Amino acid sequence: MITRHRKARTLYGAVEHNGVLYLAGHAASDLNGGMKEQTRETCAKIEALLKELGSDKTKLLSARIYLSDMSRKEEMNEAWMEWLDEADLPSRATIGGADLGDPKRLIEIVVIAAKD
Repeated sequence: MITRHRKARTLYGAVEHNGVLYLAGHAASDLNGGMKEQTRETCAKIEALLKELGSDKTKLLSARIYLSDMSRKEEMNEAWMEWLDEADLPSRATIGGADLGDPKRLIEIVVIAAKD
């Protein structure tokens, strides 16, 4: 069975199938912060949605991180490692040079997580 959560105009915030949650890309709402601040806010949004759907950040399976500027990857990594315990790191890809729709948007994160 497929369950869709948080409908938006063009997508769902998450889709669930067989105990796996597929989250859409999430980004910071406050675009005035730097890379670390936007990463922290984005991770907090993901954490809240996972909790709402019966999961948590320790169950992350995979992450795709899109950065507008790859030279700022280490700033993102600092916030990422503050958020996650080293024992719970997901598989991950970081893609740089992404056009995120607004020049002030520095990061967008897509994750897949187990629900149980």
